[in-house]
Amino acid sequence: MFKKLVAIEPVSLIPTAEEALHQYAEQVELYRDIPADDEEIVRRIGDADAALLSYTSRMGKNVIERCPNLRYIGMCCSLYSEESANVDIAFAREKGIKVLGIRDYGDRGVVEYVLHELTGLLHGFGMPMLHDEPVEIYGLKVGIVGLGVSGRMIADALTFLGADISYYSRSHKPDAEAAGMKYKPLDALLRESEVVFTCLNKNVLLLGEPEFEALGEGKVLFNTSIGPGFDSAALEKWLDKPGTHFFCDTYAAAGPVSEGFFRRPNVHSPGVSAGRTRQAFVLLSKKVLANIETALGE
Repeated sequence: MFKKLVAIEPVSLIPTAEEALHQYAEQVELYRDIPADDEEIVRRIGDADAALLSYTSRMGKNVIERCPNLRYIGMCCSLYSEESANVDIAFAREKGIKVLGIRDYGDRGVVEYVLHELTGLLHGFGMPMLHDEPVEIYGLKVGIVGLGVSGRMIADALTFLGADISYYSRSHKPDAEAAGMKYKPLDALLRESEVVFTCLNKNVLLLGEPEFEALGEGKVLFNTSIGPGFDSAALEKWLDKPGTHFFCDTYAAAGPVSEGFFRRPNVHSPGVSAGRTRQAFVLLSKKVLANIETALGE
C-alpha cells in the first residue's frame, strides 16, 4: 500500500475508481485543475510516494529528482513509447521509480467519428459532397497508414461496409492480409487511395511535401493519430489543391497550422477528442487501477 497518492491534475477517473484509490493508499489527494508549472507539480506531489497525471502535464527530470519519495508514477493517458511519453521514464527508472501507462481505451469512439464524417462527406450530409452524386463506402479505395490497434479497427469497420483496404506499416501484417487487406509502399498507397487515414504513434511524422504531392488532388485525409502524422505546412499547401478535404477530431491533431486554418471550407474538425466517451473513461479507470495493483505487487 502506498503512504500517499496524489493525482496532480484531472485524470478522468470515474467516481467509483476515485473511491477505489483509497484501497491502495493511506492518503489520497486529487487536484481538479492543471498545475501551472513544474514548481506547482513538485508542491502538489510533496512527500507522496505515488503520483498520477494525465496528458495535460509533463513530469521531466526537473520534477522527478525533486520528489525523493516517489516510487510509482501512473500515466492516466496513452503510453506508446518512452520517447513520446510526457514522463521522463528513463530518468525515473534510474531512480527506481516504476512508470506505467495505458493505451487502447478510446478507439471505439474514434471509429464512430470516422464513419460519421466519412458518410457525411460521401453523401453530402451536412457538408459539401465529395463527388457530383452520393457514393457509398462500398468499393471505396481506402489507405491506412499505420495498422496498429486503432488503424486496424478502422480498417475492419470499413471492410465490413465493403471498402477496398490497403495499408502501409513498418512490417507486414499477415492477419490483415488474410482478411483481404493489401500491403502497399507508402507512395503507391497515397497515389492509389481515394481516402487515407494516418493512425500513427505520437511524434511519428511520415507525410511531407513529396508524400502530399503523391496524394494529389481530389483526395481525403483523416488524421486519427494523437498528434499530427505529417508536416503541417505541407498539409496546408496540399489543401490548396482542388477537391481536397482534411478531417481531425482535435485541433492539436493538425499540428502548428496558420491562423484561420480551421475556417477553411475543406477542413473539418469538431475540436474535441472522439475517444473521450463514457465507455472510454470506464475502460481508462479499470486500466489505471490495474496498473496500480501491478505496481504494488512488484
